[in-house]
Amino acid sequence: MRKQHEKFRIEEVSYIAKRWKSPESVSLVGVGSVGKSNLLQHLTNPDVYATQLGVTQNQFQAVIIDPFLLGALPTSGDNVSQFTCWAGMELVMHRLYMTFFPFDFLSDRDAEYIDSLYEMFQDGTNPLTFYLGLRQLELALKVLFNNNLKIVLMFDEFEEFLRIMPYRFFQMLRALRDTYKRNFSFLTFSRNTFPILIDQLDLDYDALEPFIELFNDNVLYVGPYNDYDARLMLENLATRNPHINYSPQENTQIMNITGNFAGLVRATFRVLHEMRSNHSNISDTQDTLEKLANKPSIKIECNTIWLSLSPLEREILRAVARLSVYQDSEKHEDAIRILIQKRLLVFKGKLEIVPPIFRYFVYSDPLI
Repeated sequence: MRKQHEKFRIEEVSYIAKRWKSPESVSLVGVGSVGKSNLLQHLTNPDVYATQLGVTQNQFQAVIIDPFLLGALPTSGDNVSQFTCWAGMELVMHRLYMTFFPFDFLSDRDAEYIDSLYEMFQDGTNPLTFYLGLRQLELALKVLFNNNLKIVLMFDEFEEFLRIMPYRFFQMLRALRDTYKRNFSFLTFSRNTFPILIDQLDLDYDALEPFIELFNDNVLYVGPYNDYDARLMLENLATRNPHINYSPQENTQIMNITGNFAGLVRATFRVLHEMRSNHSNISDTQDTLEKLANKPSIKIECNTIWLSLSPLEREILRAVARLSVYQDSEKHEDAIRILIQKRLLVFKGKLEIVPPIFRYFVYSDPLI
């Protein structure tokens, strides 16, 4: 895994670290192409714990839980909900096992005990396997907590967990948190806030409320890179692509065009080189934006952002682009505020879509 520099996403990391010290749970919200994977991987780095929390890896660990590491799940039949809950717990147990193996910070006795729990967790001959999963997961956690370890489970693509997991899964997580609150917390990364996701997926808010209330006071919108991170990203891209050489002014232009959104920076870095080699005049004019926006790789990145938005957010952007009529309501006002926090809208006397390359994408009408 490639390590980021020590100041990577410093604003976001500082915010998260302050909450983890409590320890509290954190909800991260960000659009596609924002550089989510790099941030989550960075949050598993022991150097971050040392600088931000003043602890070692044997005292603290954040563990990524990726829903796409789940196997295929049944959609009908007996005990579907029970099996799906077990599959979710098995994923957590497996990621804990893979993270801490070979358990060299534990005594031989504790390490062997976790090994035995891991084996029992997957014992298909036991008719109570699905039910006992929670017990075995708790026992494994208790061993780790008894060794003064604090753990954060970081749920990547959290909307996918909401889509496939029964309510009981989140209620069990809340119960584990209540039992071990000094050592156990969560972080989620999703493309929208919980109320919007629950509405979109037509879920029961009351059934999820015990879990999601853990995040009520700690919602952080993850925007594009700051200028320092964006410049280092461009330097890294130049190192990996020695045939591409941009001037400082051209790097600044890339940052301005892309708004420092990681996916857009990466795509524009390569496409701009092709345009320059074809003797095109590189600038931030409408002509250049049109040429860039029509490149397949940039279209893909813009579409990734577009598809990560809620239908109401897309409606707002189309209204700003005067492709549809704006409707004034409390929901629309909330959507505008969220788009501003996602760094896709700014107010300069009037609402304006940003960054410029994404603005051109929207004005060209993604629905066509």
